[in-house]
Amino acid sequence: MEHAIADLPRFATLQEPVTVGEPRAWTRGTVQELPELSALLMAATVIPVTADGTDYEVLLWGEGEERRGWLCLPPSADASALAVAPVQQSFWTLLGGIVETAGQGESRLDNQDAVLTVEAALEPFGEALEAYAWIWEEAGQEVPIQTEDYYVAAIESNYDLTLARRTDGSLLLFAPDSGFDDITPFAGSPEQSLYTFDDLPDLTSWIEDWAAAWRAA
Repeated sequence: MEHAIADLPRFATLQEPVTVGEPRAWTRGTVQELPELSALLMAATVIPVTADGTDYEVLLWGEGEERRGWLCLPPSADASALAVAPVQQSFWTLLGGIVETAGQGESRLDNQDAVLTVEAALEPFGEALEAYAWIWEEAGQEVPIQTEDYYVAAIESNYDLTLARRTDGSLLLFAPDSGFDDITPFAGSPEQSLYTFDDLPDLTSWIEDWAAAWRAA
């Protein structure tokens, strides 16, 4: 177990020791609207870890070379005060978000630095849209959303941002450097700007999609 944790890049370069707790089964239950995620979590081995003054949880599945896992934050007391989609509040009763993965097959968690974390939800993405407003201007268009209506659900390593609408969790992808092949430009947006996911209209379907991919791995 400790070898699997040491392989996580976040811990590999720390100078201070990583404190690893006892492995245990998942104990925080499930949420009805996220059955794939709930089933995945129920099958996980959970290891509490403290590193550099921060508490984490490592969730592991599989054995030996097939072992794969997530580095997660535990639920945060600060989360309930944030204006996010209702399904994200349900997610936050289970996890505080995912900050790293290891050994996964292909899924929408690939190359993500923060997934459904409080820090991501507080990201001031309006500044990024303003910096790329020229994309719309060159197309004779204006940025077609009000930034206060959305928040960041996930931050990719190249800073592509998955955005969720606060009221209903409708999804957009801000991807000036997109490599996805299952997205369509959002209404009123040119290529390399805002997109919708072709088969994943909202946060619920997006979460369930990558949870199902991990269950099948």
